[in-house]
Amino acid sequence: MFSIPRRQRLTTLSVIAAALTLAACHSATAPELPPAPELGSGYRTDMNPRHAERHMAAAANPLAAEAGREILRKGGSAIDAAIAMQAVLTLVEPQSSGIGGGAFIMLWDGKQVHAYDGRETAPAGATERLFLKADGSQMSFPEAQIGGRSVATPGVLRALEMAHKKTGRLPWATLFEPAIRLAEQGFPISPRLHSLIAADRYITRSPEMSAYFLNADGTPKATGTLLKNQPLANVLKRIAKEGPDALYHGAIAEEITRKVQGNSNAGSLSLNDLKGYTAKERAPLCTDYKRWQVCGMPPPSSGGIAIAQILGTLQALETRDPRRALGPLKPVKTDSPAGLEPVPEAVHLIAEADRLAYADRALYVADSDFVPVPVAGLVAPNYLASRAALIGDRSMGVAKPGKPAGIQVAYAPDRSPLRISTSQVVAVDDQGGAVSMTTTVEAAFGSHVMVQGFLLNNQMTDFSFIPEENGQPVANRIEPGKRPRSSMAPTLVFDRQSGELLATVGSPGGSQIIEYVSKSLVAMLDWNLDPQAAVGLPNFGSRNGATELEQGLFSPQLKQALKDKGHALSEIDMTSGAQAVVRVRDAQGKSSWSGGADPRREGEALGD
Repeated sequence: MFSIPRRQRLTTLSVIAAALTLAACHSATAPELPPAPELGSGYRTDMNPRHAERHMAAAANPLAAEAGREILRKGGSAIDAAIAMQAVLTLVEPQSSGIGGGAFIMLWDGKQVHAYDGRETAPAGATERLFLKADGSQMSFPEAQIGGRSVATPGVLRALEMAHKKTGRLPWATLFEPAIRLAEQGFPISPRLHSLIAADRYITRSPEMSAYFLNADGTPKATGTLLKNQPLANVLKRIAKEGPDALYHGAIAEEITRKVQGNSNAGSLSLNDLKGYTAKERAPLCTDYKRWQVCGMPPPSSGGIAIAQILGTLQALETRDPRRALGPLKPVKTDSPAGLEPVPEAVHLIAEADRLAYADRALYVADSDFVPVPVAGLVAPNYLASRAALIGDRSMGVAKPGKPAGIQVAYAPDRSPLRISTSQVVAVDDQGGAVSMTTTVEAAFGSHVMVQGFLLNNQMTDFSFIPEENGQPVANRIEPGKRPRSSMAPTLVFDRQSGELLATVGSPGGSQIIEYVSKSLVAMLDWNLDPQAAVGLPNFGSRNGATELEQGLFSPQLKQALKDKGHALSEIDMTSGAQAVVRVRDAQGKSSWSGGADPRREGEALGD
């Protein structure tokens, strides 16, 4: 069971205002990773875990969290709250998520775990050479991202519809009332949204975005400016009345395809693509970790597999040698919001486990409807024990993929740049249900194609830019109807003995989601941190390149110890946005909820 120690005081950091840049693709040996396209918001101080007895909702924006709580107070289910929060995020966090994007949903209905796949799909007209120039070289990321070329068929509304039909308690239309109200009455531009608008050099290419986000002189609208969005309110009213069909058929669908195909960087998304989109319920990926069961998303997400691999590798290390347990946290005098950091050996072991998982991810994981993904082999305890045996006292630098059971096809590794952007919501309801949903439009502000007040995704850039290497296909290459690989990792945690739900957790952050979620899980499960302290703990890990440390938050002693173990360090801004809600018990055994929202964004956990 989780204990709730006193929350450490957070230390405020300044927001780093910088233009958004993207790096070139990986080299064959040491991937060059792009910085986060979403700027950090700076840490907030004095964030303590929130407590509730009945229900709780958490999101990366307080207006979304409030909408979730409003629905829960009306007797809504966890998925009802998630739908309301998604609608509000479309309005208040357009850079990260919205109805023009996709989502993965992990849902606990009190009896069974469900996994809903609302990932976008490649249009029927897409080809594997979509992001290649005439000479066969890759386009730069901005060339691929900005415009209709990068737009995949949106999926989030279909997934929410599917989940609502099974576990929704309130009428569908009721769930859009908070977002419609905010869109019509207006909401103040937050410091985070203002910073992202100011840093985005492509907004001026879109007349609709310019009119909405910028002043007449081209400057970004100031923090606190009341922003109204009547076109989006009208769209949400139609969705509330007609269901998702309002987006996938008729006038809205026609405008989506017209703007995608008529763009200067045109894409092929068609009315048939929209009409034919289907969400899918998939078998959740549940694996054991010590005395817990951890359930995550299967492919096309790589998140569930990678989390299971990281935790399984760490468990195998400790089983083989108890001295390789992760050890305690220690107080540090740094800018860390938690005032804590892991011991160097723990960072070393987790970063090495990350490397092994990311190496397998790049080679094997893609849409399992199109390629045979050896899921069982990748998470098998004997395979993870063999991978753990590769971890020594010094860093391996760059890990090679393993050879799990079940491999049917030889693939080339995906060397495309790793992307970073998304949003996250979690909720628990009065009936014992819970949800973790990670939702995204891909990069900041997606494709920059705006339709009736909302932005379309650029999810096609989550496919590999290069379809093959040395005659071998890349598993995550573009194919019509295929879903691009994702790192999204919405996660549910259960007590193995009792089967009781213990936690719902997830994070945005693109390819770094796996690092953020695994860190938060280890912090709660192994280090007994409350959810607020767990998500606020400094971020670290490796995407099979340098060992990444959140800039300014680790002690010189830890950094030197890692260097002595052969780690190449990269101190970077690691803008997670995790939320977690966990079950706690008092001395009399009474159950309640404790929630935390990432201090790096603007979110809250709210409950009653």
